[in-house]
Amino acid sequence: MANTINTAKKVELMLSKTAEEMNFEIADVEFVKEGQNYYLRVYLDKEGGITIDDCEVFSKMAEKILDKEDPIEQAYIFEVSSPGIDRPLKKDCDFEKYSGEIVDIKLYKPFNGSKEFQGTLKGLIDNNIVITDDNGQELAFDRKSVASVRLAVIF
Repeated sequence: MANTINTAKKVELMLSKTAEEMNFEIADVEFVKEGQNYYLRVYLDKEGGITIDDCEVFSKMAEKILDKEDPIEQAYIFEVSSPGIDRPLKKDCDFEKYSGEIVDIKLYKPFNGSKEFQGTLKGLIDNNIVITDDNGQELAFDRKSVASVRLAVIF
């Protein structure tokens, strides 16, 4: 069985120099099993947003590196895409970059009777994800208790 987390980290390190040279940021890398198939997904971003053409160009470069280095034993489907408008915030730098933005937080266990919160991101402070809710109340969630943090999509 593949260690999907280590594989994703290994691939991110392997591809990060190429991404930087192309003025892209690797927002995330996932290596997951869905049904019978494994998927290697690389999410790219750049100032002004990622286009389909950007994904195609990076995909071709990344495939050459992955074929040469061969870091994954089993067969997999390779995908390159944008992290989307509701992009997940995972890296420490994400919490700084998106400070002031409205985020949706999902917890593993309820806090004050709820597992879902929305507020303006203050940042990552002492390993706590800190937001200010609509009532102006500051809430801090231990990073280990947070299942996901995503930019909120508000229409």
